[in-house]
Amino acid sequence: STIAMNSLKSSLLKLECHFTWTLLKQDVDLDHLEETVDDQIEFFIESNITNYNLLSYVCHLKGSNEEALRNLQKAEAAAQKNHPDETDWRILVTWGNYAWIYYHMKRYEEAQTYINKVENSCKKLSSTAQWKIQLPEIDAEQGWALLKFGRKYYKRAKDCFETALKNEPNNPRFNAGYAIVMYRLEDLSLRQCEEINPSLEPLKRAMELNPKGTFIMALLALKLQDLKQADEGERYIEEAMQITPDLPYVQRYAAKFYRRKGEVDKALEILKKALAVTPKSAFLHHQLGLCYRLKLYQLKNTTRYPPQEQVEEVIRLAIFHLKTAIVQKTKFFPAYMELANMYAQGKKYKEAEETFQKAFQINILFYDDKQAYYYHYGNFHHFHMKSESEAIKYYLEGLKIEKESYGRKGCRNALKKLLEKRIQRGLEDATDFGTLGLVHKLSGEKHEAIECYEKAVALCPDDEEYLSALCELRLAV
Repeated sequence: STIAMNSLKSSLLKLECHFTWTLLKQDVDLDHLEETVDDQIEFFIESNITNYNLLSYVCHLKGSNEEALRNLQKAEAAAQKNHPDETDWRILVTWGNYAWIYYHMKRYEEAQTYINKVENSCKKLSSTAQWKIQLPEIDAEQGWALLKFGRKYYKRAKDCFETALKNEPNNPRFNAGYAIVMYRLEDLSLRQCEEINPSLEPLKRAMELNPKGTFIMALLALKLQDLKQADEGERYIEEAMQITPDLPYVQRYAAKFYRRKGEVDKALEILKKALAVTPKSAFLHHQLGLCYRLKLYQLKNTTRYPPQEQVEEVIRLAIFHLKTAIVQKTKFFPAYMELANMYAQGKKYKEAEETFQKAFQINILFYDDKQAYYYHYGNFHHFHMKSESEAIKYYLEGLKIEKESYGRKGCRNALKKLLEKRIQRGLEDATDFGTLGLVHKLSGEKHEAIECYEKAVALCPDDEEYLSALCELRLAV
């Protein structure tokens, strides 16, 4: 009956599980997510309940409910094996997922059975409300799931870990989750030129609570390297590599550390070892691409005429790994940018153009991604296609998105340099002064903008656009 269905649906919506946490499938590459969670199940045994729950949700999103149920059984088994005395509250999320999957399979009685299980558990665990039970484990599990669904979800993930920590401030796993999310948020705010969220303290705290946690140790090392404390960072990297020499999650950060230090060959060696263990890792292939890019720059900067076959080989390897990265992870925007630039370096302009187009069609781009896109695409037209007018067009698009980021800074600097060069060549063109005026205006430099528009109007007295821009600016000053 409708009444029964409505009551079932309203009970389902009260459950705390992946189905009620608004994790949208259009925000991730499901195949890639499945791959990474599979890898983590192999290497991080202590998080297996969490990972099997997430995997079951991913299987459901991919249309395979049978497979989803199998993963929930594995989550239950892990709970019984590792926490026999407290399985009840450990698997509330698992039971919630069971209820939803049975509901989607139209097996309503089984769905109701799992709803009842959750309800009874909650009653046992809390004397107050039947549903609303504050379990820090569940907050943390939601935090881990949000973290996996990409940067759109990071702020919510941070809130979840903060809530969990209010209840259990010394829990090593909650502290690790919080430190990881802070590290990633800080990375983003750096890209967006914002005031940074300090992740140093959370990373140190997480390490105190779990001194053998090499994943956090490696992140802390990278953080110290950012803060120009590379020697201390390197000690942590070496220690992490000693404790878990074969853990790809530590190797990938170690490689990043040595690449940023300029030791490319060491980084390559570590990455190749890690790749033998997780051959499909998009992260590793992207890092390999970055290493070969650095090798290319080193070749070009150290010798005046680097041997052509060496240059070609390095470009070929970079392209190979970057292509592999985007096959594994179809929404991997930075890898698309690197790949397009590498094609351009290898004079494969058609492939570069196609890669730029594909990158711009990714549906989860943030404003700073778009600004980076316009910057790289402008460079492509400027330096490879030799078209200054196209370059100016794309740099301007990036600058018009009025929030600060590295990409926007790049667009601004490139525009100023290019336009000033054109003006110095003495090709007195009103358009160049007008465009430079716009660049200054968008950068908040009113006086410089007025000067440029005045020159544009002097060269082109009847131009409505320049006149109105000039009036507007004079009123604003």
